[in-house]
Parts: sequence; C-alpha cells; structure tokens
Amino acid sequence: MFDAVLFDLDGTLADTAPDLGETVNILLLEEGRQQQSLTMLRPYTSQGVRGLLKAGFGIDNSHPSYEPLSQRFLEIYAGRLCDATRLFDGIPELLDALEALNLGWGIVTNKRMRFTDPLVGLLQLTPRTNCVVSGDTTAEAKPSPLPILHACQLLRCRPERTLYVGDDRRDIVAGNTAGCKTVAVSYGYLGDSGPLHAWGADLIIDHPLELAEYLARLVGPK
Repeated sequence: MFDAVLFDLDGTLADTAPDLGETVNILLLEEGRQQQSLTMLRPYTSQGVRGLLKAGFGIDNSHPSYEPLSQRFLEIYAGRLCDATRLFDGIPELLDALEALNLGWGIVTNKRMRFTDPLVGLLQLTPRTNCVVSGDTTAEAKPSPLPILHACQLLRCRPERTLYVGDDRRDIVAGNTAGCKTVAVSYGYLGDSGPLHAWGADLIIDHPLELAEYLARLVGPK
C-alpha cells in the first residue's frame, strides 16, 4: 500500500527539545531575564525560533527585538546542535523495520538546512535516509505541501503511496494537502495545535513501534 515514509524531524524522529530549550535559557541569561523550565519550553520546540522566543520572551516577529534575538538564538544553537538531542525510543527499531520492508524513508523538516544537515549526520542518519528536505530547500515551508512533494520527487514515489509522520498540525495539513496519508505522533511536542484527534490525520500513534507494526500488517515482507 505504501512505497515510502517521510518524517518530520523535531519532535517526531528526534527529541531536540533539550538543546533548543537550553539555547533559549542561555539567551535569557544573556539578556538578564529569568530562565524557564525545559518542561515549559518543550511544547514550543516544533515551532522553532518563533515559538521559543514567544515562550521565553513573550514576543513575536513584529517586535523590534525579535530579529536580533532570533539571530543570536541561531548562533548559540549552532554550537550545541546535538549535545543532548537523541532519537526517540523506538525510532531506531522503526527505521530498521522500514528498511526490512524495502520502504524508502526521508526527512521533511522546517529546520533550516544549515542545522538540519549536520544534525542528521550527528544522529548517524545520513547514510540511511533516502532524502532530506529542509525548511529552506523549497520556496515554501510547511504547512505548504511543496517540501513533501519535493521529497516524493526525490524518492520517485507518488504522494498517495507515501506516509507523512509529524507532531504538529501543520505537518498533517502539509501531508494531507500533498495527497499523502498522514500519521500524528502523540509522543511529540504538539505545540498549540489543538486536540490531536482534530488535526485530520489518518492515524495517531503513541509510540514509534506502533507504526512499524501497522506497516508490517499492511505491506508484509517483500
């Protein structure tokens, strides 16, 4: 039924919240502000700099301090991409299962290429993944379907035979608009996207191995 599986990165494949949250706290300390708990910052991780500056500083991109704080955030984060970031439990086994089923898999993230490529390498995924599409690879980022459609072209698979897996409503919107089947992961960051069941995903999973079992039932060994 499926030829490929595409994944969001932050909050879906990898738990990047510890490094991103600590980056905010370093920036807060530099600015003489009170640091925040990583638990409080965690849900905003999938929204990148925009969400984390909103959580930490209470500002959006219309604020005059947003741009300099954003640039400083990225400078700090570049030096700590994978200090505490790890693949979620069950992801290595899920990727093993995909490869055993002869299913291609790739990454489609809104993270910028300058961070995505080295992080994917540090997580030791570069030799395995069939494609990596970052937030600045195509003209538009998610929730636009363009990055997912580009990944489908790279994998030479039709969107209707592709699963897209993510932890944010925009992931599901992008996947559905591209014509893919979509999977929402409850173990991710979820952000302020509202109730998970209202996102319009075709499947909701609580653990990566649930997806491995689902695909094994559908596809079977080849």
